[in-house]
Amino acid sequence: MKTTLLIHNLNETEALGRKLGELLFPGAVLALVGTLGAGKTHLTRAIAEGLRVDHPEAVNSPTFVLIQEYDGPIPLYHFDTYRLPDARAFAALGAEEYLGGNGVCIIEWADKVQEFLPSEYLKITLNIVDQDTRQMEFEAVGTRYEAIISLL
Repeated sequence: MKTTLLIHNLNETEALGRKLGELLFPGAVLALVGTLGAGKTHLTRAIAEGLRVDHPEAVNSPTFVLIQEYDGPIPLYHFDTYRLPDARAFAALGAEEYLGGNGVCIIEWADKVQEFLPSEYLKITLNIVDQDTRQMEFEAVGTRYEAIISLL
């Protein structure tokens, strides 16, 4: 199942991200794909707000540390695979433990580690339309995420 939404500004991105965060569950995996500046980290921060993590304002790009952990009712594990040399390096981070755990995993640049993604996840592709507008394509990989897409 796929759906595409046109997001016109940061306020719409934040509202969508908060709603998405409220719909997520322990063990959920989001695979974010998009170019630099497409809004992956901004969307992640809004999802953190919806998940009610302790300090959503602290969410930033984990490019240099590769993973950030945020506490909350459901922990958030935020990966950035942009600088990884290959998909095996993702596995070496202990990704399998996170992906099979009780938190929500958000993976930026997920297309680089496709082979290590679980059998079910929500893929979100962000495309820049113009300075403020983004096209977001949501694709449920597996049935667990179809209900989430229908509620967006």
